[in-house]
Amino acid sequence: MKKNSIHDRIVFWDTAKEFLYHQLLDIRKVSNNTISSYRVGLNQFIDYLESEKNIRRRDISFSDFSRETLKCYQDWMLNERKLSGKTCNLRLTAIRSLLEYASSENLELMSIYLGTCSLKGTKVDAKPIEFFESKQMKALLLAPNTKSKIGRRNQMMLILMYDTAARVSELIDLTLGNLHLNSDIPYITIYGKGRKYRNIPLMEKTCSHLNRYLKEFHEGTEKEQPLFYTVTHDVKHQLSVDTLQLLIKQYTKECASKGEEMPAKPHCHMLRKTRAMDLYRSGVPLTHIQQLLGHEDLSTTSGFYAFATLDTLAKSIAKVNPENLSMEKKWADKETLSKIYRL
Repeated sequence: MKKNSIHDRIVFWDTAKEFLYHQLLDIRKVSNNTISSYRVGLNQFIDYLESEKNIRRRDISFSDFSRETLKCYQDWMLNERKLSGKTCNLRLTAIRSLLEYASSENLELMSIYLGTCSLKGTKVDAKPIEFFESKQMKALLLAPNTKSKIGRRNQMMLILMYDTAARVSELIDLTLGNLHLNSDIPYITIYGKGRKYRNIPLMEKTCSHLNRYLKEFHEGTEKEQPLFYTVTHDVKHQLSVDTLQLLIKQYTKECASKGEEMPAKPHCHMLRKTRAMDLYRSGVPLTHIQQLLGHEDLSTTSGFYAFATLDTLAKSIAKVNPENLSMEKKWADKETLSKIYRL
């Protein structure tokens, strides 16, 4: 290692690239989405140093990652850029992770890392879980125009996204090889976060929909072919996340125009939460919901879904509602008194 690593710009850039493209990718085996998130977080801080601190990008070193600088950056994100507390915390997490790795590789950088450990993140208030109610979910699934081929494709995507509780990125990454419809228990293999696979059983109705979809949209059986696609110049292309996000908003808006009360800000992840909430309401154990969602830790699942929802809370309250209780003064009844005053 070179001397005075804290102020050496080459040490910084080499270490940052090693962290992103080797440590995270090859050693920790994190997902491409996580790497992308960390890369964006670090680049945003680099942009800040250049635009707000007048430090040329090529001259940036670990000395620019002091606790005081990060405090200023946190304040700038919150009060100048008006970013959410969650976004600010995620960007600081990316920086801390880089510093933790750098300090483990070079002890000269330990003081920089330790200085930032005491920097507290922004308090983020927990928000209610956003999901579609039963009537809303039914309306959404029926919204696509099934008289058109694109409408039938879109309905199949909504059905499968709900039935499997897949993330939108997991859905668009599905290929024909992920389907196992001829097994004793039909299932689909999903490649999820952390480069982990999970198998999700498919309901009978979903299998029927899939078989009809496959006959119409897939003449061949190439396993690597995307399950859902669009065609441009006679070439099949994988759909984008933005396409599905727009579809959810479009169909929600159509449902609302027909008089159905719908969420104001719908998004794809709400289908995943809706499926989990429906299963939770039906009494499915949290460990099974955890497996369906692909959560590594049960606390992640319980933190989202293990709470009394509005209807379950209402039912609980109804059981002890005064109008359901007899107003008779049973304590004055002789038989009751005889039962109370016994050893």
